[in-house]
Amino acid sequence: MSGVSRLPFLDPEPWRVAVISPTGRYARSQVAGMIEAGTPLVGGVALGRGGTDMDGLPLYDRVEDIPQKPNIAIIYTPAEGVRDAVAECAQSGIATIMAVAEYVPVHDTLAAVAQARAAGSWLVGPNTLGIFVPGRGLLGSIAPSFCRPGRLAVIVRSGTVALALARQLTLAGVGQRIIAHMGGDSVIGRNPHEYLQALASDEATAAVLFCGEIGGDKEYAFAEAARGFAKPVIAMVVGRHAPVEKQMGHAGALIGSARESAGAKLDALAAAGCRIAKGLEEAVAMAGKLQGDEP
Repeated sequence: MSGVSRLPFLDPEPWRVAVISPTGRYARSQVAGMIEAGTPLVGGVALGRGGTDMDGLPLYDRVEDIPQKPNIAIIYTPAEGVRDAVAECAQSGIATIMAVAEYVPVHDTLAAVAQARAAGSWLVGPNTLGIFVPGRGLLGSIAPSFCRPGRLAVIVRSGTVALALARQLTLAGVGQRIIAHMGGDSVIGRNPHEYLQALASDEATAAVLFCGEIGGDKEYAFAEAARGFAKPVIAMVVGRHAPVEKQMGHAGALIGSARESAGAKLDALAAAGCRIAKGLEEAVAMAGKLQGDEP
């Protein structure tokens, strides 16, 4: 499948991170956190404020004005501006694009996904807490103190669960290659199976922990990708007790049929060879055992 051979933010090339619309209160606090985590920010894009700076971050009117060409962009525009911001970043050749906003209209997300894919960009989100790569940097708002370096790639559909897993894994002594919140909406830039396919070639990843959830069919595509996957895959699905046809948490978590329930998805993941965890504690214990089995 085109475009899934690698995760560009794991490439050895140094990060050069641009922040789109960094001046709002929420964005500004996240910029401060990323700077504290050592993330190399090369500039912010704030129309009309080019030539000034924000807390030491130089500001520009357009992405193309940033002297050090970014290879990562984090977008903090409101929901209605995400489509255009993704398009600008994709047209500028930025390899990794992250859209943070919630409540992006589905038709806008579909257009943004198409733009990013056409440009060969890896779009994370919308509605994402971001990604943390221990030893490399923070993209978004996953607390670095929750994480530690290791070889377990953690990819999650729920932001809350991503934070809980990171914290519990670290407390258990299980290090992470990445903690990635893919985005909580029903339509996101890249789907779980694409992350899995890309991690196949990442030599620093020894195993994968995937946390899915009720609603949609992303877990079925993940199960197909997991068949014959050369590295151990631990899988869990939150929402095992959710009632049918009731939305739980956000737009991506709605059981519309028995196929979209946690039980049906867990059966499919187990049939594909994944190691099934019923909850966070069991997933952490399984990850710890895998770590103990490493040579």
